[in-house]
Amino acid sequence: MAMMAKMRSLAPAFILTVGGLFVLFMVISDSNVLEAIGGGGRSNNIGSVNGEDITYQEFQTALDQQTENQKKQTGKDPDETQVDQIREQVWDAVVTQKIFAQLIKKYGISVTDQEIKDVILGDNPPDFLKQNFIDSLGNFNKQLYEQAIFDPQNKQALIQAEELVRQSRLTQKLQSMILSSVNVGEDEVKQKFIEQNMNIEADYVLVDINLVKDADVKVTDEDLKAFYDKNINTYKIPPQRKLKFVMFSNVASAEDSQMVYKNLVNVKKTLSSDTLGFSQLVGIYSEVPYSKDTVTVSTLTGEVVSAFNKASVGDVVGPFATPQGYILYRFNGSVQSSEVFAKASHILINQYGSDEKNLAEANKLYDRLVAGANFAAIAKEFSMDPGSGSKGGDLGYFGRGMMVKEFEDACFNGKVGEVQKPVKTSFGYHIIKVTDRANKKYVVEKIVNTVSQSATSRDRNFNAANDFAFLAKKNDFDAEAKLLNYNVQETPLYSEQAGSVPSIGQNKRLVKFSFENGINTVSDPFKVPSGYVVVKISEVANEKFRPFEELKEQLKPAVIREKKFEKIKTIADNLYKNINGDLSRAYSIDTNFVVRQTGSFIPQSSIPNIGKDYGFLNSVMKSELNKVTAPVKGLRGYYLIKVTKRTQFDEKLYSSQSSTLRSSMLQEKRSRFLNQWVTGIKESAEIKDNRHLFYGQ
Repeated sequence: MAMMAKMRSLAPAFILTVGGLFVLFMVISDSNVLEAIGGGGRSNNIGSVNGEDITYQEFQTALDQQTENQKKQTGKDPDETQVDQIREQVWDAVVTQKIFAQLIKKYGISVTDQEIKDVILGDNPPDFLKQNFIDSLGNFNKQLYEQAIFDPQNKQALIQAEELVRQSRLTQKLQSMILSSVNVGEDEVKQKFIEQNMNIEADYVLVDINLVKDADVKVTDEDLKAFYDKNINTYKIPPQRKLKFVMFSNVASAEDSQMVYKNLVNVKKTLSSDTLGFSQLVGIYSEVPYSKDTVTVSTLTGEVVSAFNKASVGDVVGPFATPQGYILYRFNGSVQSSEVFAKASHILINQYGSDEKNLAEANKLYDRLVAGANFAAIAKEFSMDPGSGSKGGDLGYFGRGMMVKEFEDACFNGKVGEVQKPVKTSFGYHIIKVTDRANKKYVVEKIVNTVSQSATSRDRNFNAANDFAFLAKKNDFDAEAKLLNYNVQETPLYSEQAGSVPSIGQNKRLVKFSFENGINTVSDPFKVPSGYVVVKISEVANEKFRPFEELKEQLKPAVIREKKFEKIKTIADNLYKNINGDLSRAYSIDTNFVVRQTGSFIPQSSIPNIGKDYGFLNSVMKSELNKVTAPVKGLRGYYLIKVTKRTQFDEKLYSSQSSTLRSSMLQEKRSRFLNQWVTGIKESAEIKDNRHLFYGQ
């Protein structure tokens, strides 16, 4: 320890951003237990691994660190969905770190102070330490690095660096121990070399399975049952669940919308007294970067166009509700456009069963409109266009080519303000009223504020879900939903292996809940991508096999294929006998048996004109040169094959490549083994997850 104490007293001169570079495994350290959080003495432990607690403090520390890293990378705060994803990643990392720490202790793995010193002061220090000392050409300035290392101003940063190195080395030693038995044998390396370098050419005749027609194959119920019994595990259905659910969707409320509107109204008020230019204010208040745009009327609402037509250059107008959110515009004038845009409302009639009846009803409505009836009211009551009907028939502005020809002609040729007689299109009969035509473009700057759900609205949504869950548990799920006018939906059956619940979305805890509880159990609210959901387990299906009678017709193609293979095997055997070792005789025996060539290929590639057929490939790698093989079963039938070329094993080339090839194979094999090992130890570990007590389900 004296050596490390000495190093610490000579701590580095630069301000290391070690905290921001900690891997999640290293961020998590022992913490003092906090007092119980909130009322009622709730435990501070967010979970445990094999009986070892994970405290809220250590989890939240790691979560905050990873959230901050995400913010640095993207330049903005993560949204709610991203926060959920980060929380899941951090939980997985914390659990893995706990298991690793337990194994490190179990196996007595340690790291000495000398090892840490050697790593930090070695020729190739860790990247997180040396990254600030690499010049524009990529050269590492070790002299400057060491000068910084031994400057006492950064003592605390070096202590953090030492701990990071220690944890990293402990993990590396554990992995080295786990992977010590993973090796790549000489035979494996040679086989891989052969697959990459052996060139093969072959002649072949295919006895195609399609030589036997389906109609010539007789399939009995006994055949089908025998095939079913032989492949019974293929038809196993794992345990499944079905849920009834009420979704409490996370959408912005009217209050959220009004708050955004009021904020922009206040921004507008400050503009008259603010000395900053509009472009600078965009940078402060807008969620969209500054730009000066020339926009057409087709991209604007009628309300905005009307305001622009009344505005003077420099006026700030709005805020206006748009699909982007609320927008405050600065009007910079208008320019003539070569394109003319029309604004129109219409009433679509197509609901009366025949063309004649539709026209008659359209004419009746036309007469009422000409007599003074309100167009918007008639459109809301009678129009069959779901998009515009609810808006009084208003279609907004549009250019030529955006509507069917008959409709377009009426809009661009009819008088503005006049109700036109019914116009027929492929959609039905339209009663059209052109409300404006314009050929202007507007030059604008804008401040954009999107409307999103506030924390208050989200809490209100959660409380509604929580209240419903309480009532549904106490009384009846369906009855309470009906009483509260909630829409009850139902999922299809799904298995425990599903990554998400159909119709609801991803939530591992919800999947777990549905398989750990019985039928009619009602849940607390679960957080899902679209909001909160309360579920009732409506069906429990245990493991079973799909019944034979249900599959009978589906099995026929496979059984027919199996029988066709049996028939062509006999054909292939006879052909092999009759050609007497001469493949070229096949065509004279039957013109279906054409001799073809593969061309040159290597084993790891696709075989020309054949594809990835491992039966064919295994045969050509082993069979004797220039000798016709006995029938070889492939994917498309049986092959008679004569290998005409197969390069010899190149010892010299193998010698030059084997070391690199072995390293690559070993790295791949170890990576695969390590991933499987980590998955295995996590599955066998006793993990308790109480995050829902702190963050919701």
